[in-house]
Amino acid sequence: MKKQSIFQIMRDQELRSGRSYDLGKMNLKELWVAYLTHGTILLYFGLILACIVGIYCTFTGWIPILSSTIVMIFGFPLIWYIIHRWIMHATFLYQIKWTASLWKRIHFDHHQDPHLLNVLFGSPLNTIPTILIVGGGIGLVVGGIPGAFAAIGTAIYMACFYEFFHCIQHLGYKPKSQYVLRIKQLHIMHHFHFEKGNYGITNYFWDRVFGTFYADAKSRPRSPTVFNMGYDIKEAERYPWVMLKTGSPPRDRPEGSNFREQKKSSTQQEQKAA
Repeated sequence: MKKQSIFQIMRDQELRSGRSYDLGKMNLKELWVAYLTHGTILLYFGLILACIVGIYCTFTGWIPILSSTIVMIFGFPLIWYIIHRWIMHATFLYQIKWTASLWKRIHFDHHQDPHLLNVLFGSPLNTIPTILIVGGGIGLVVGGIPGAFAAIGTAIYMACFYEFFHCIQHLGYKPKSQYVLRIKQLHIMHHFHFEKGNYGITNYFWDRVFGTFYADAKSRPRSPTVFNMGYDIKEAERYPWVMLKTGSPPRDRPEGSNFREQKKSSTQQEQKAA
């Protein structure tokens, strides 16, 4: 495979066009370009700057700022775990006509096609209000208005951090870092082996606390709903709104869904790239 410089990649019309593309077929340089030029990430960067301005304009001391920032850094993994497990993987959202589209966008599409970048990123229409309410509320309690700006900015930064490593976990390459390799393996099992566990992205502490952590595929039975999260044909007949929005029935076992096949395919890609 011919190596490209970062500038050659940036001239790639397909990457710059905003078209959907498969993370499983991209390399790390292409990911950096796609990530740093993606509209969602650019919006997040702009909001972080706005929070810095907000801190400056309401500054009353460093204690409220630092306290809110620290609370959010340690609280974000728990907030993510709660949202991922009890909202994104909840069945009640697709059972209600008015929330079916929301559930489809925030997680169903991602499990149906785990390597598609455009549905991997959370929709700003959903993530930003959540961060403003949850992050802003926590910051307001801890450090007042300056603390709210600090907590919101920190939460958005953490979201950017999570999104990048989430992309890495679906990227078709083997990380050199043992830590990154390990979290990649754990997340891939969530998508290709058993979806009711390993809800973390970079941090699996809360999975261990709540008993949803598993270290290898032998630790859990293979899930028949790993790609549809329980929204199978029978459920689609009862609650058709997601299927109507998708335009096709839910996929139970797409091509290449076998975890071992996925691992083998990834290894072959790495060997070709070497």
